Amino acid sequence: MEVVARGWLRFIILMVMTTMAVSAAIESPTYTVVHSESDFEIRVIRSSVWVSATVDEISFNQATQLGFHRLFQYIQGANLNSSRVPMTKPVLTGIVPSAGPFCSSAFAVRFYVPVEFQESPPTALPELHLKAEKWGEKCVAVRPFSGFAKDSNVAKQAALLEASLQKTPWANATDLKPKDGEDVYTIAQYSSPFQIFGRLNEVWVDIGDSDVCHLALKAKVGSAEV
Repeated sequence: MEVVARGWLRFIILMVMTTMAVSAAIESPTYTVVHSESDFEIRVIRSSVWVSATVDEISFNQATQLGFHRLFQYIQGANLNSSRVPMTKPVLTGIVPSAGPFCSSAFAVRFYVPVEFQESPPTALPELHLKAEKWGEKCVAVRPFSGFAKDSNVAKQAALLEASLQKTPWANATDLKPKDGEDVYTIAQYSSPFQIFGRLNEVWVDIGDSDVCHLALKAKVGSAEV
């Protein structure tokens, strides 16, 4: 029975995430690119609200499925307002690696709250163990990659981003060694699981030195006004 239940869980999640590819009006967080290279860019993400599901798992794929299942229930009305919340993208999975090779990692699977609910997001039912996260302006280094995000490639993509940053003035600005319990990196997934070609994923790493990012943003805004 457990195998059957897991099969239905995967099917439901796949069907819901399909809307990420077919809806042209789907919302995403607003950001400004302040620096761009051939294989990465630096973004300032505007203040936003996310709903987060924490999962302790060994597998990135399994954690993302389990976390999104709880978020799926939330957007389908499992909240104190019984509100149905439109799907958004990307779905984020933040990773805090374990202390050893056979230990669980902490994952945070996040759903971007649409603009109409940003000021007062519906409160999730207690049994879902979800929490709303209000982000201030956030600066991140971003590397895009294609194909499916999975256990075998997400850490490699994060390492490639780190290697790219080491060759630039941003090398000392990124927060590659966050405090205990914070995400080391985040995987952003934009595409439907049914989409085979042209898939878009990203790996995000926080810029710890926000002053550097804000200076770059001011410079970009200033040049645009000239």
